[in-house]
Amino acid sequence: MAADRHLHLGLLASFLAALIWSGFRPLDPFTWVLEVLPAAAGAVLLLATYRRFRFTNLAYALMWVHALILVYGGHYTYAQNPLFGWIGDAFGFTRNYYDRLGHFAQGFVPAIIAREILLRQRVLSPGAWLFFIVASICLALSAFYEFIEWWVAAATGTAAEAFLGTQGDVWDTQWDMFLALCGALLSQLSLARRHDELLQRLPAAARRR
Repeated sequence: MAADRHLHLGLLASFLAALIWSGFRPLDPFTWVLEVLPAAAGAVLLLATYRRFRFTNLAYALMWVHALILVYGGHYTYAQNPLFGWIGDAFGFTRNYYDRLGHFAQGFVPAIIAREILLRQRVLSPGAWLFFIVASICLALSAFYEFIEWWVAAATGTAAEAFLGTQGDVWDTQWDMFLALCGALLSQLSLARRHDELLQRLPAAARRR
């Protein structure tokens, strides 16, 4: 539908504008590349598959929000994010919690993406098993991202400290995965019904893709 295409084009254009802004004099260029790469790669993949598999507007809107979190965090680095730095100063926090938001989104958004693919490909039907499998997928993705952070840090040393973003917390990896799991659970609990309604509005042929 034309209205949907206009919405998708608007989301893409605003993401590209944010990406360009993010890449202008980032605080740490190396960290910027690492942080925005998933968002840029995701945008390319969505464009490449747009004709064959078009997601619901809910899924696209969530992807857009997640992409903005990544590019905004990449510009300043998560540890020195000004918004959450201000919040930390106001409440006396000892660390910048922007990375916690990023990892929560790492579960919240992929949960709807995984849910939509599993339902439309008829791998699973709505129910307890779908809820469990989606949460497990998101937790697995979060764990794999922690592997990537580890591998990059091991390969580059201090150059990847901002990307690793532990900020002195020995439990940072566990917190990251726990928040991604919380995001996946909350996403399904709060959005599953609305997501099902949107899926039912898709043309029959599109629902089976």
